[in-house]
Amino acid sequence: MKKYQSEFCDVAYLEDINIVLVKWKKFCRQDDYRNPLLYALEVMKKHNGCQYAADTRDGFESEQADIQWLVDVFLPQTELTTCKAIFFIIDSDNKLKEELEGQSAELRKKFDVHYCFGIDEVKIILDQYRS
Repeated sequence: MKKYQSEFCDVAYLEDINIVLVKWKKFCRQDDYRNPLLYALEVMKKHNGCQYAADTRDGFESEQADIQWLVDVFLPQTELTTCKAIFFIIDSDNKLKEELEGQSAELRKKFDVHYCFGIDEVKIILDQYRS
């Protein structure tokens, strides 16, 4: 499976740790926001036990319509996969704290949600799931 790349976001499957990594680059909305997430869903469907990570260090404030789409479309479809954990890679000052906390309230109803400062921290937490 190849990577998804756009000016707004890159999505890659990291086979060594069985995770789909969505790296946001700058503000986007509607299809520019939704298409990378739909691609990530396809990756999770193809790889049993695949978890989800979003690198938000270069992130943005989401629009309300996209947040609603996340709740109405992305989350229910993610529940149909074997994904159990969602990781947010944040920067040390966590500029997106309010946005992520708002999304996490819904996410925590169905998934384990973790905040990390880099992919190495994600790997450590993933090792706990495997043991």
